[in-house]
Amino acid sequence: MTRKVKAKIIDEKGLKRTVTRLAHEILERNRGIEKLAIVGIRTRGVFLAQRIIKEIERIEGSTLPLGILDITLYRDDFRQKLKQPVVQQSEIPFDIDEKNIVLIDDVLYTGRTTRAALEALMAFGRPERIQLAVLVDRGHRELPIKPDYVGKNIPTSIGEEIQVKMKEVDGEDCVLLVESPENAKGDDE
Repeated sequence: MTRKVKAKIIDEKGLKRTVTRLAHEILERNRGIEKLAIVGIRTRGVFLAQRIIKEIERIEGSTLPLGILDITLYRDDFRQKLKQPVVQQSEIPFDIDEKNIVLIDDVLYTGRTTRAALEALMAFGRPERIQLAVLVDRGHRELPIKPDYVGKNIPTSIGEEIQVKMKEVDGEDCVLLVESPENAKGDDE
């Protein structure tokens, strides 16, 4: 089913600028990288995390730990949405105790993904602080979750969704405002 694209919100250059800005904001708030670690939520949150780390390392001249978090089994709706969930491995190859963790995701909507990520992350230890960075905050929270870093606020209405495309999985970099699947017409794909 083809989704109608209503608008291209961020293009490739805009995405690059947003990643650079997020990296600078993370560095400023954490006063450098001494206790900092980045954890991306699968799938696009990981690619966004990798880009932010690359930018921070370019600025600071030293490496930063990257963790990858799969939250499939921590979601409160996985039984409703997925008959057979595809569970991937979380990879956090460092001790998170007493670290300042920046959790990264592509889109913040209801807050349920973030809630699940917090629960999954706590299974690895007790960080000093957890911060949330998102590329897009589209509002409509169901849980009391607020991001610390936002690339762009894009309020959506009923019948609209945000689609983040990244070269690593989609072959292009952009953020689109699209019709939600229940409003899309046709069955081209």
